[in-house]
Amino acid sequence: MDYEVRVDVDAPRERVWEVLAAVTEWPEWTASMQQLTPLDDGPLGVGSRVRVRQPSLPTVVWTISTWEPGRRFTWESSSPGVATAADHELDDRGDGTTVVLRIRQKGLLAPLVHLLIGKRTRRYVQMEADGLKARAEAGDP
Repeated sequence: MDYEVRVDVDAPRERVWEVLAAVTEWPEWTASMQQLTPLDDGPLGVGSRVRVRQPSLPTVVWTISTWEPGRRFTWESSSPGVATAADHELDDRGDGTTVVLRIRQKGLLAPLVHLLIGKRTRRYVQMEADGLKARAEAGDP
């Protein structure tokens, strides 16, 4: 299963990154997240782990595999039979930023996971894109 959402944000890329990289604050701007807890000391980067609790989904630990400050990050998680990667990318768009959020799942059980929670996953990714847009466009909280 692959799912992608693009949204144009009327804010500079630096502002959008500031909101995106502050993962513990995500529950303030999207109802798709209940709690994000970094599991490692220091700033986020490749190898950092974050425990994510979402409504109606099991708590999952994500590990950051790509971290390019101001541009993008990817984190990954796995469970028996399915591996999931979530990409978060920012591109300059003239007077604003284009945000691309993507979920990629593979593995023997990926089709079953898609059948069971695919609709919820798509809804949550859209909520995250919309919330990120609103928060970044609002300026400083």
